[in-house]
Amino acid sequence: MTDISITQKSIADQAARDGNVTTLADFILNYGDRSQLSQWFGDTGYQPENSPEENARLIISHANYFDSWAHYEKFKTGLSANPSLQQFEQAADAIAAGDADTLKKLLAQRPGLINERSRRNHHSTLLNYVGANGFEAWRQKTPQNAVEIAAIILDAGAEVDAWGDMYRGTSTLGLVATSVHPVIKGIQEELMDILIRHGADPNHAVAADYTDGNLILACLHNGRYEPVRYLASKGAEVELEGAGGIGDLEKVKSYFNEQGELINKSMAAKRDGCLIWACVCGHRPVVEFLLNHGCGVRTVWDNTTPLHSAAYGGQVELVKMLLNEGADMEALNGYGGTVLGSTLWALYNSRRPGHLEIMEILIASGAVIKDDWQIYIDEKRAET
Repeated sequence: MTDISITQKSIADQAARDGNVTTLADFILNYGDRSQLSQWFGDTGYQPENSPEENARLIISHANYFDSWAHYEKFKTGLSANPSLQQFEQAADAIAAGDADTLKKLLAQRPGLINERSRRNHHSTLLNYVGANGFEAWRQKTPQNAVEIAAIILDAGAEVDAWGDMYRGTSTLGLVATSVHPVIKGIQEELMDILIRHGADPNHAVAADYTDGNLILACLHNGRYEPVRYLASKGAEVELEGAGGIGDLEKVKSYFNEQGELINKSMAAKRDGCLIWACVCGHRPVVEFLLNHGCGVRTVWDNTTPLHSAAYGGQVELVKMLLNEGADMEALNGYGGTVLGSTLWALYNSRRPGHLEIMEILIASGAVIKDDWQIYIDEKRAET
């Protein structure tokens, strides 16, 4: 995306936040790349055949977390006439901004705010807003003083395990554990800790039909590998698949009998998932055990292979081991990417220290360089 496109998209996003149909409709009408519009707004109900105004209303409703334009208009009308609704929205803004003074003032003026819920379709409590996850984008922020903000809300009597309706139901602990924003600020564990000290249950944090209600799996499936060991230490359930992400070899072994076979044959998919997460997270003992107990080096699970996964995770030594064991560099993942292709993608989008070395290992091992990859490869080499 060009700098011009980014600037234009930010104007459109602000118009969606503000409910400005005219500005957003003008943007839709005049932006030349229709396929880009579909990519940006496809999950909002946007359809190229709709009028710009109709698409603008769909985008605004979606951005503000309302099921329809009628629901959004009802909210806006109520917001201008209902002081308690205004106070809730102000408190949500204060949480995102880390404005402790304003939050304290609002709670002092209206103590009942602590148990109220958003009128938006995620129905968050104020404590849920600490999770920086699953609600309006402009509030998905973790201020540096988020632990202080959480303490203010908890001390005011918030129910620590109250669920919002995002992701079919999630507690604040579940939101924090699966959000990237507290990770970026370096305070994810502190935030989880204050919630758990106030009674948050790591085994009642995500919906039963979302990763089987398992918080560690929810973290892994959301790319949040950082908190899984901490959560396990606080009593979060660890089953076979999740044990791969944690690197708990003894837990993995407990699912096998003395003959080295799965005790429960129906858990073969979980075993394969365990292998994939162990590759992503660099847990070589688990990988070696599973390769000797029913998994193959070319196992495919969730449209990816062990080699794709180790490369994505930046796990240099595991990549070398898997190549020595005969892993297929040209196998395709669910996005149609070879191992080198997905590594180049990771170098651009989710770079880790081992990715550049893995790129060179794959090329030296004969990986096919496709399309215009060589230009990008040369650029990456020039950076070193």
